[in-house]
Amino acid sequence: MTDPSKADVKMIFALTLVHFIGDFYISFVNPLLPVFVNKFSLTLTQVGLIAGISRILAFVVQPCAGYIADHYRTRLFVLGGPLLSIIFIPLVGIAPGFLWLILFISLGSIGSSMLHPQTAGMISHYSGRHSGFSMSVFNVGGTLAFGMGPLFITYVVYSYGLTASPFTMIIGLSVMVLLFRIVPLPAGEGLKHLGLIGSIKDVLGTVWKPIVLLWLVMVLRSFVGQSFMTFIPVLYTKEGFSLVSIGTMMALFPIAGAFSGLLAGHLSDRIGYKPIFYAAYALTTPSLYMLLFLPGTWVYVSVFLTGFFILAAMPLGVAMAQELAPRGKSMVASLMMGLAFGTGGMMAPFIGKLADIFSIRPVLAFLAMIPLLTIGLIFFLPEKR
Repeated sequence: MTDPSKADVKMIFALTLVHFIGDFYISFVNPLLPVFVNKFSLTLTQVGLIAGISRILAFVVQPCAGYIADHYRTRLFVLGGPLLSIIFIPLVGIAPGFLWLILFISLGSIGSSMLHPQTAGMISHYSGRHSGFSMSVFNVGGTLAFGMGPLFITYVVYSYGLTASPFTMIIGLSVMVLLFRIVPLPAGEGLKHLGLIGSIKDVLGTVWKPIVLLWLVMVLRSFVGQSFMTFIPVLYTKEGFSLVSIGTMMALFPIAGAFSGLLAGHLSDRIGYKPIFYAAYALTTPSLYMLLFLPGTWVYVSVFLTGFFILAAMPLGVAMAQELAPRGKSMVASLMMGLAFGTGGMMAPFIGKLADIFSIRPVLAFLAMIPLLTIGLIFFLPEKR
């Protein structure tokens, strides 16, 4: 008989692989922004529009997928989502115009939106008493994808040209053959008889206030992190860094987050969530200023430190929400990963417009103060139960 207190390592690995392969292809977009700027003569406002649309479709609509996933037992989201990303994101290399580029990115982003809530909800089902660490392992799948994907796609485009990107879908399709064999049917949350309002009341109940506060903390983290990762490639391309260097920066950021996420998950199972939140948010602001103002090769160290601190709390937000509202694991995971991430990303066009007016560096310097100010909100979060 399986010990319910122990994690199911095989299933956590399989779901982490789903997370990895879906995010691997979504990660192609940011490092290729300078290429799109040159090919389509884009303004920074248009760059922000690409990022904003991608975030909205990949993350803001996740609660819809989470709602359906909690109501119906289906593998459509956990396996169909990655397929959309695998097929459509590589097609950006042969997009004949800006509108086609937006279309391909949009369809791939919808695929990302589909996969995240259900896979995150399934993780808690197989994690036993190691919820924080298991969610951190799952998070590593995404962060490693965002680390390896930029290196991979910038190498392909640098070596063979942008039109070679459609061939990259072969890798993802091969992985999906394996996943279709081993990923099981989700358990479901027993909410099928409830409508939308009834589900929200049943899931959130009396904990809606701490859930909203936690969501706001995650939104601010996402807003700052995504603004930097959208415009840092454009900034440093203008300052003479090569496409491969940009890919390296985009890789170091999530790889650092993979390490910090595991460490944060391990520590949170022992000392609680709030001390980790305090440390991560306090140290994010100085690392962002290092990224903006340290010269030369120091940029790589700064990118690593920024990713380490700003991504450390991401899996903890999901795990904490699922402990507060255990009846709707997919739904609350979509709020913390999807809606929070997407809401932060929706501001990208606005930040792009400000960057067109004031230039990139001073706008990002202003945003760098936000994580430090967020500590005031973290004080009011509940302690881990």
